[in-house]
Amino acid sequence: MGNLTPDIPSPANQRTTQHHKKEGTLPPSPVTLNSKAAGLFGPETGLGMPTCLMCVCIAGSVYCDDMGLDQIPPLPKDTTHFFGRFNKIRHVKNTDFINLNKLRSIDLTGNQISGMDEDVFQSLPQLQELLLANNNLQLVPELPITMKYIDLRNNRLVSRGMHSEGFKDMSQLEFLYLSNNHLDYIPTPLPLSLRVLHLQNNNIQSLHEDTFCNLHDLSFIRHNLEDIRLDGNPLNINLFAQAYVCLPRLPVGSH
Repeated sequence: MGNLTPDIPSPANQRTTQHHKKEGTLPPSPVTLNSKAAGLFGPETGLGMPTCLMCVCIAGSVYCDDMGLDQIPPLPKDTTHFFGRFNKIRHVKNTDFINLNKLRSIDLTGNQISGMDEDVFQSLPQLQELLLANNNLQLVPELPITMKYIDLRNNRLVSRGMHSEGFKDMSQLEFLYLSNNHLDYIPTPLPLSLRVLHLQNNNIQSLHEDTFCNLHDLSFIRHNLEDIRLDGNPLNINLFAQAYVCLPRLPVGSH
């Protein structure tokens, strides 16, 4: 659940639900998906069913994998890890994660997400892991500086859809997966904490001497960054030897 290990791999239809019979154990009046009213099994979904009866909730982790969801259900306030993989979610709203101050990991791998509200993650003070692989994203909203693990593989990301210097202040970021997108260049500057950078199968054609290194300090060594993948790009890494002088090992790519 949210382990930091490398290489892991429109609004919903309105539904109406009749009031539950008095002898049932569920609340008598269903509420919308945006409701945060909480009961014994967490807030209700738009189906009038508490999230933790529809999904599996264990010790702060909420598992809603492969349930045909077209939007994120309201989550209990003590949620630390949310798994909503392999659903049919197309858009993530800035209200989906509101008041979830303990949320550290979000995994929405394998949905149909093509859009996100710009400030959707900005209210999450402890967010460290974000997994959005295998979606349809072209743009990435601004992410918190608390990030440690970002997986955006197999999307449709373009360089103009990445925030300028978006990773610069993420002093804890260790794993960044951007392979199988449409990026034209490496998003710099990269934090010194970075250990793994995967950019294979993009459209990167050139590097700069300061992409990884410090031009003003020839003794600078980027000790942590030991796994760089550039294979599958129209790039001959032999032509940019000065870009690697500070690295502990050469990137994987075409020679």
